[in-house]
Amino acid sequence: MTSLVGHDTQIAAFCEAMASGKLHHAWLLTGPQGIGKARFADMAALRLLAEAAGPPPGGEGLYVSAEHPTARLVTAGSHPDFKRLERLAKDGTGELARNIPIAQVRTLQGMFATTPSMSSRRVVVIDAIDDLERAAANALLKNLEEPPAETVFLLVSHAPGRLLPTIRSRCRLLRFSALGSDAMARVLRNELPESDEAEIAALVRAGEGSPGRALGFAGLDIAGLDEAMDYLAASGDPGNATRVALAKSLSLKAAQMRYEAFLQRAPAFIARAAERRQGQALADAIALWEQCRALTSSAVGTSLDVQSVVFQIGTLIAGLAPRRSDVKG
Repeated sequence: MTSLVGHDTQIAAFCEAMASGKLHHAWLLTGPQGIGKARFADMAALRLLAEAAGPPPGGEGLYVSAEHPTARLVTAGSHPDFKRLERLAKDGTGELARNIPIAQVRTLQGMFATTPSMSSRRVVVIDAIDDLERAAANALLKNLEEPPAETVFLLVSHAPGRLLPTIRSRCRLLRFSALGSDAMARVLRNELPESDEAEIAALVRAGEGSPGRALGFAGLDIAGLDEAMDYLAASGDPGNATRVALAKSLSLKAAQMRYEAFLQRAPAFIARAAERRQGQALADAIALWEQCRALTSSAVGTSLDVQSVVFQIGTLIAGLAPRRSDVKG
């Protein structure tokens, strides 16, 4: 399985628990979305099952060869002692359901009703536990309170504060942090071998420590969007040429995903500019950020005219037009 970059401390803590022979039955994997928690859960599940069933997987950390019998079964979706719960696609739409319903949690009972097939161990991954309906969370709680023997739950959470306190109290917490720039670049080079360094650098900035977020921007010429926003903020765009061109390019039907990326990127761009300002310039930048955030929020999922939205956002960015006295240092 592909290696996990940037989470050596978490891997070491989990491997130490495995080696101790006193592995906690439920682990709550928390941290920002898109930083690798789900991949960690899948790798940990595979290592647990491979070690229990044999032959020894070898390697360090959570590594298991793709040729290992357990890996083959998990990849095929046919391992009898492994269950992964996640939001499913709606019939006929391809869109994911909003939640994980109680019916999915109840499917665990069939696995728990029999003894493990391949070894003494079973593993359940839930990605993400935040998505459980209330009834589903209560059903899962019963399993956490009285866990089946030799069963390990790996629960991915982006917002642990929203979970039932009774669920949190029955889990060992393992916190994950956003990745640094070097680790982000390593992940992106592995995932996007055809990308040049300029695109990798732009995606590192766009990802803000989350490889998942960065990969969602891949192929959308984020560098070009950043260049346009930099020019707007630096020059004020006299004559409106850049705003008009950007609005036209993002209004094309084929540019929908790039438009959505622009809506995500623009408020953060203004926020970063505000951090470098002081006094009245800071207050002005904050006001621009508030207007931009309100506009982008209302534009998501609505039928607002794309050209008009992009032009308005461009005008807000152009309103930064910094003077030297506005910038710290």
